[in-house]
Amino acid sequence: MPSTKLQRMVFAFLTVAITVHVFVFYNLAIEMGGMSNQVFIASKKIILIEFIFAFLLEILIAGPLSEKLAFRVVNSRENKPFVVTTAIICATVALMCPMMSFIATILYNGFSSEFISQWMQKIVFNFPLAFFSELFFIQPLVRFLSSKIFKTQLKRQAIEQAAATA
Repeated sequence: MPSTKLQRMVFAFLTVAITVHVFVFYNLAIEMGGMSNQVFIASKKIILIEFIFAFLLEILIAGPLSEKLAFRVVNSRENKPFVVTTAIICATVALMCPMMSFIATILYNGFSSEFISQWMQKIVFNFPLAFFSELFFIQPLVRFLSSKIFKTQLKRQAIEQAAATA
């Protein structure tokens, strides 16, 4: 778990960068009737916009709120770290999926009389991919990358924690 503000920002940046790419490709493939080279070409117009929205939503709303929601269900002192991490991931997906599906509906479909139904459909399509990709692929990858980026800082923190408990 990231513990400093810099670690949290890098962690959020990596998570959002990977997640946005996955979901832009996924949603464009759905809109275009399947995966093709056109999906990658069309993604260039949307990735930066979705990244900005996702990063801001993660930093300002979903990140802080997901921890509060998760800690209503699990206790970080009593539960194993993987249970706490899983609860935070689930809460984050539950918050980010509807918000980013809303943004994607605006970007891909615009506003129309069908907006609510299109938004709900995007949530239904996106939620399973969001849940499983975050839980089994994206978060483990980001945790691995973060541990490599902050290797010396994490070692120092572990030494300081061990000294404090001794």
